[in-house]
Amino acid sequence: MSIYVNEELKEFHLQTKNSSYIVKILKNGEVGQLYYGKKIKHKQDFSNLLKIVPTPASVCEFEEDPIFSLENIKQDYPSYGKGDFRQPAYHIEQENGSRITEFSFHSFKIYSGKPKLLGLPATYVENEDEAKTLEIKLFDKLLNAELILYYSTFYDYDTITRSVKIINKGIENLYLDRFMSFSIDMFDSDYEMVQLSGTWARERHMYRTSFRPGIQSIESTRGASSHHQNPFLAICRKNTDEFNGEVYGFSLVYSGSFLAQIEVDHYKTSRIMMGINPFDFKWKLEKNKEFQSPEAVLVYSDSGFNKMSQIYHKFYRERLARGKYRDKIRPILINNWEATYFNFTEEKILDMAKEAKKLGIELFVLDDGWFGKRDNDRSSLGDWFEYEKKLPNGIKGLSEKIVELGLQFGLWFEPEMISRDSELFRKHPDWAIQVENRKLATGRNQFVLDMSRKEVRDYLYETISEILKNSKISYVKWDMNRNISNIGSYKLDKDRQQELLHRYILGVYELYDRLTTEFPDILFESCAGGGGRFDPGMLYYAPQGWISDDTDAIERLKIQYGTSIVYPLSSMGSHVSAVPNHQVRRVTSIETRTNVALFGTFGYELDITKMNEQEKDIIKKDIEFFKNYRELIFKGDFYRLLSPFESNETSWMVVSNDKKEAILGYYQVLFEPNPGFKKIRFCGLDENLEYEIYIRKNQELEKIGEYNGDELINFGLILEQDYIRVFLEEITENGDYNSKLFILKAK
Repeated sequence: MSIYVNEELKEFHLQTKNSSYIVKILKNGEVGQLYYGKKIKHKQDFSNLLKIVPTPASVCEFEEDPIFSLENIKQDYPSYGKGDFRQPAYHIEQENGSRITEFSFHSFKIYSGKPKLLGLPATYVENEDEAKTLEIKLFDKLLNAELILYYSTFYDYDTITRSVKIINKGIENLYLDRFMSFSIDMFDSDYEMVQLSGTWARERHMYRTSFRPGIQSIESTRGASSHHQNPFLAICRKNTDEFNGEVYGFSLVYSGSFLAQIEVDHYKTSRIMMGINPFDFKWKLEKNKEFQSPEAVLVYSDSGFNKMSQIYHKFYRERLARGKYRDKIRPILINNWEATYFNFTEEKILDMAKEAKKLGIELFVLDDGWFGKRDNDRSSLGDWFEYEKKLPNGIKGLSEKIVELGLQFGLWFEPEMISRDSELFRKHPDWAIQVENRKLATGRNQFVLDMSRKEVRDYLYETISEILKNSKISYVKWDMNRNISNIGSYKLDKDRQQELLHRYILGVYELYDRLTTEFPDILFESCAGGGGRFDPGMLYYAPQGWISDDTDAIERLKIQYGTSIVYPLSSMGSHVSAVPNHQVRRVTSIETRTNVALFGTFGYELDITKMNEQEKDIIKKDIEFFKNYRELIFKGDFYRLLSPFESNETSWMVVSNDKKEAILGYYQVLFEPNPGFKKIRFCGLDENLEYEIYIRKNQELEKIGEYNGDELINFGLILEQDYIRVFLEEITENGDYNSKLFILKAK
């Protein structure tokens, strides 16, 4: 049993394998927060966890009870305007201008499984016994409106999901200008906040800061979750590290503008909430209509960040990602973008594909430039028909030729965008998001289509599906290269203009759903100028995403390390690119570029026709190596060992579920002269097993010894020293940007 109820006291105790979440209906009918943390035994009465302390000058809801004040009570979905001066979880305007609501407890129900969220991505069950759901219904008699709080517990996955729905049963319109997916009040504020932030080409870097009085937050107002902030935050105790200490993770299954914030009040309690960004948001809720918030996924760990990450990895890999490729090994691909950019012909593409087949690559992806009259980034977005000058036989003919070579074929689209110089814009200029009589701003020489409009989505579905139906396509890369400005729609009424950003992302989801349903055998990969919309919402439709346009191996250490805080390796698009790198001009060895890219879906982003035979032989052996270990990388348990945010070194490893096999990557950014002894401690192994350890050198495995699991965990492996002797008696090939790959096999 994962949900206990004391109906008399109206207490609800939710349990997962290692956590407890306890709420209670308060005297005023709202929901109080008693506890969230390490699993505790159930008992009939947890009232002792709700302490109400009288405070001077507090605003009290009941005249006869001068102690009961929302100012000093922990709440689970707090309201506005009744004595709690912290920010509320929801804010509703009425036709008469009032913003005060009185949603109080009406009823509850508990059932197996969990509901789907209409129009929104969300986690799911494959059988009803996997989860139990608690619905708490609150009702406002004056508004004649119902508020439903959803709590679903996935006991074995060790997660709790939260979302909220409001139904207007009255006769007047309601206006939602704040409607968060969850809120939780913690007893104290002795925590640190961890966020994943950055910008284009350096996404999801880790930042850790102490709580402070007032509000600290991360947000996006860009219409996408963004390169700059990820819809995730964690709170942890100050002594928490990868393997020790308490940490709480909060992840939003949403791809649009969001807000995640922490508020510390004058009593040093802390309120955490997350949801649709209320900035420039107002939703008109007519009678008999409902509004559903996105889902939030909550994870607790008392064993540091790595345990939290592993919970997210397994849950998102198995109960958020969907479809044929959820559990299937992904093909090794090569993408022509950094090899050719816009300058290619069918002959050039076929030459690359022939070489790719010889090397063992399984999928060829044709990127931007194949449609309309697309020779640069200033034209043709929206014109989803073949550019005959480059492809005289069309996508159909090219795809058939590539499949005849023994490869799969993939294609790039950017469905949400439109170029001024396009047939589509000349025909439908009003389809671009814009404000009437205001200058239309461009980004990357393009505008954004109004995805809230059904006719826009229908056009995109028809033109894209026509290509997919008539060609041999097994992969689609869905890109989105700019954020939304000039926010306005010709279609929406004036009192619905602030609904546009949310309606936009609902439209994107609807088109994704139509295409993935129509073409279940196609692998979709999400992209947004790289990692500009790498979030759980996208993972629901596309089981893998391009995590950054920055393909430099050294920059990728931080990007992939930070991304792994929440997202599994199976979701991370990671490629070996050419040097000097196209983003930072750095030169790194093919070995290091490969050793970084191996920890992801793996592929290539370079012109293999320009490589010599020795380089091709290296790639061929690297591909053979990855094929031998991709099942382990895809489904194993991931451990972060050394952080690139803390030192010159990075290390991580993947261990098979039976602990009999592991692969470890070790990376040193800058060479250190005469560094002294170094060792690496392993994690996740079986202490009672003996392991053979191999190091990969020159594409071959070299055995370096046999070690007991407990020795590798508690002491570690001493790394061989890389150095240059003073008199040059011995010169190693290792220098800056060095890496090593270790393979462990149980005897």
